[in-house]
Amino acid sequence: MPETVHEIRLARRAQGRPVAADLEVVEVPAPQPEEGQVLLRNRWFVLYPGLATLLGDTPPNTPFPSVPTGGTLFGPAVAEVLHAPAGSGLRTGDLVSHVKGWREYAVAEPAELTLLDGVLPDPAAYLAPGSVGYAALALVSPVRPGETVLVTGAGGAVGTLAGQTARLLGAGTVLGTTGSPAKAAALRQLGYDAVLVDERTAPTGDGSDPGSDSDSDSGSGRAERFAEQLAAAAPDGIDVLLDTVGGHQAEAALAAARPGARASLIGVLSGQFADAPGHSGRPAQSVPLRLDAFQLIVRGIRVAGHGSEGHAAAQAAWLPRFGDWLRTGRITFPHTRITGLDQAPRAFQEMTEGRYLGTVLVEL
Repeated sequence: MPETVHEIRLARRAQGRPVAADLEVVEVPAPQPEEGQVLLRNRWFVLYPGLATLLGDTPPNTPFPSVPTGGTLFGPAVAEVLHAPAGSGLRTGDLVSHVKGWREYAVAEPAELTLLDGVLPDPAAYLAPGSVGYAALALVSPVRPGETVLVTGAGGAVGTLAGQTARLLGAGTVLGTTGSPAKAAALRQLGYDAVLVDERTAPTGDGSDPGSDSDSDSGSGRAERFAEQLAAAAPDGIDVLLDTVGGHQAEAALAAARPGARASLIGVLSGQFADAPGHSGRPAQSVPLRLDAFQLIVRGIRVAGHGSEGHAAAQAAWLPRFGDWLRTGRITFPHTRITGLDQAPRAFQEMTEGRYLGTVLVEL
């Protein structure tokens, strides 16, 4: 163990879309495990969109605590055990998953760790958020054979796996959305039958894609263009919605839902990755939806918010299927690996700008 190690802390409260300058790499004394604790060396951690919510002003009922200014960031990670107490069931060299990412070394209680069982051929794939889409498409809003499924934010970590999962669960037509024309072709290679490109009306001018999967504006023209694209791609409507974006994409999708359709709302990227804080006292992550309640009632459309509840059960059901699908080549794990802790702040900003396809991992 070195005497000092590095971790990433929140340098200042994010205002709207997080940027690299909101984060800082700091040198701290190496952690020392107390009696009964496990010493870990992180190997990979994931850059996940939900962290953007915790870096700014969080909405009410957010299930995780916000990161205080000066606090160390956290999130899912895969680590190697360097020291484990007797009776913990762990040995030096074991790989485990935990939620103390964004640092080189960590200490944890044995109960906070999950021993990786080798079900997946690549240890880093345990950080793939595939169980989120699987829970929605198999449990919350189950796909039936031959149905039409729409995944908003299809180029993100959840969406790149959810489209493939929907197909494997029997969907007849799988549609996706993205704000990036550059991602549309890649998504079609992942099995999406059609990809709706929801671009901004004006270029960003900063070198990023014209619109990320999460970019949103308030203009009615953009919403109308998106609704027209959806009507052309799914003239008979959609049966299942997996929504990670919110905003006008979710509104158009619910308006196009067929009788008996099911919708899982799992993200609000249009708010989390907004360029400016929210208005009227709302955090940017709060994204109101304008819904026609009468149509939802008469058509029997079920809308469910799908959060972290039941995650452990969904993960347990997902991993064996994911491992089998990976080994047989029926699914791919689209991801980018960024090398080095010092690269994480910039990579996190670039992820919020829509520069990556799929999951973004930091490899230490």
